Amino acid sequence: MRELIVDNFAGGGGASTGIELAIGRSVDIAINHDQNAIAMHETNHPDTLHYCESVFDVDPIVATSGYPVGLAWFSPDCTHFSKARGSTPVKKEIRGLAWIVLRWALLKRPRVIMLENVEEFKTWGPTKINENGDEFPDSTRAGETFRAFVDMLSIGIDSNHQALDEVCNIINLDRNGPEVKRLINGLGYQVEFKELKACDYGAPTIRKRFFMVMRCDGQPIVWPEATHGDPKSADVINGKLLPYRTAAECLDWSIECPSIFDRKKPLAENTLKRIARGIKRFVIDNPNPFIVRIGQTGFGGDRLSYDIDKPLTTITTKAEHLLVSPTITTSGAHLAQVNAFLLKYYGNEKECPSLDEPLHTVTSKDRFGLVTIHGVDYQIVDIGMRMLQPHELYKAQGFPDWYLIDHDYKGTKYPKSAQVARCGNAVPPPFAEALVRANLPELCFVREVA
Repeated sequence: MRELIVDNFAGGGGASTGIELAIGRSVDIAINHDQNAIAMHETNHPDTLHYCESVFDVDPIVATSGYPVGLAWFSPDCTHFSKARGSTPVKKEIRGLAWIVLRWALLKRPRVIMLENVEEFKTWGPTKINENGDEFPDSTRAGETFRAFVDMLSIGIDSNHQALDEVCNIINLDRNGPEVKRLINGLGYQVEFKELKACDYGAPTIRKRFFMVMRCDGQPIVWPEATHGDPKSADVINGKLLPYRTAAECLDWSIECPSIFDRKKPLAENTLKRIARGIKRFVIDNPNPFIVRIGQTGFGGDRLSYDIDKPLTTITTKAEHLLVSPTITTSGAHLAQVNAFLLKYYGNEKECPSLDEPLHTVTSKDRFGLVTIHGVDYQIVDIGMRMLQPHELYKAQGFPDWYLIDHDYKGTKYPKSAQVARCGNAVPPPFAEALVRANLPELCFVREVA
């Protein structure tokens, strides 16, 4: 009997697309509570049976109509585990979304189960209430629930373990029923987990994610070998691996990059400082455009400015990636402005002069804004900046060019903010393709690596 492929938490279709690239057909069932996300998924995967409702409201037995499940994919909400959450309170029902894996394992016993999340998923543990009545993870018990989750799927757990009460509450099990006894005894899955980087599998982004693979068919779990690597590495030089795909290949160079000097509203001081440092580092010393990401500066600082000859940094649900491009010429229309903008940073000084202040002391050599290309001296006369557009971000995530992101099959157009949000929430398709090809080769077809 034909095995079904099920994508829980399907979103806009990142995992489904990767699975399709591996097996040559759409997944059979996709589940997501968001109507717009399901519409995007249905637009790109019209042969899939879609459930626009909570994963907890879908009965696995009814949905699969008696067919066995070969692969069940799960990408539960990661926001309550991610370090980007900061000090925001958590909700146990959201942190506990992964318990739905046990419901499918109990009712359908998929041959292979795959789960994707942020690396902090391993810290999943009990929560506690603070003095304000807010719920927060109990740092003294970090990882306790995660280990219980793994044990229930595999070797079993103590009958008095607190996590059994939580899973019963979340997926509505009788604490004294036969399903809980099965969890206590363990469901017999082989379970392994590992962190992978998307750039190692052909996506032009460094995004790193946690993956758990579970299987009950007696076959070994296989972690896919990298297909791409650092261009300077021996494996790439010797032809064993392809070089990392880069941010540069994702950029649409036909889109205008407006001047930062003609804006109605001046840029924030910290943004100007990062642009100045980036221009010095990647333009004055290296005449190539560069990307500067302005979001989450507390986690990256100056490391968020980088050369476009590398994979793009992790794409989030917000518009955070910018293209900053210098205009260089042998003449100098805006030269004084740019010189004042860069002056303090050229000598590694800490302050940036305002453009309406007198120019700081000029040295005997007019070196500021000077760029030498193949022995010819040029000077920066303008600096352009724009946000990266959704189609550039989706390309960086590894989505194929044919994937529709700006409208659904009903003709409904999506605002850019919604497109970016779904991109940031998406699983880079190369992740899913690589994992499925490694563990379910019997379902896959041969495709050359790009």
